[in-house]
Amino acid sequence: MTSQVYLAYDFPLLSAMWTMLAFALWVLWFFLLFKIIFDIFRDDDLGGWGKAGWLAFVILLPFLGVFVYLIARGKNMGNRDLAFARAQQKEFDAYVRETAGAARPSRADELAKLCDMRARGDITDEEFLRAKNLVLTDSAL
Repeated sequence: MTSQVYLAYDFPLLSAMWTMLAFALWVLWFFLLFKIIFDIFRDDDLGGWGKAGWLAFVILLPFLGVFVYLIARGKNMGNRDLAFARAQQKEFDAYVRETAGAARPSRADELAKLCDMRARGDITDEEFLRAKNLVLTDSAL
């Protein structure tokens, strides 16, 4: 009774598939681990000791720590990510508004330039009045 037993590793293509699956699961595990570590540090509701405790638990007992963290605090991870993204977007929008606003001249400067152009004869009185109305109504030129 000497029958040959073929294992998955007897076929090279199946061996490559198992290797790719193991590698993909390994990458997913580290992604989840770092996602949880970032969530621990990002959470403002946790105090310093709470963060230290969760971090020690996740690092010293990674599988158990990650699964317990997901069960205990995973429900609000998405809310914390969303709040962080909204805060970043709000800061970016404020920066863009500040930067764009600083580059645009004030209404008084624009009116002074229009007066100079009319005095030099570059524009007619009708063009001056139209441009002045645009400046005063804050429309784009």
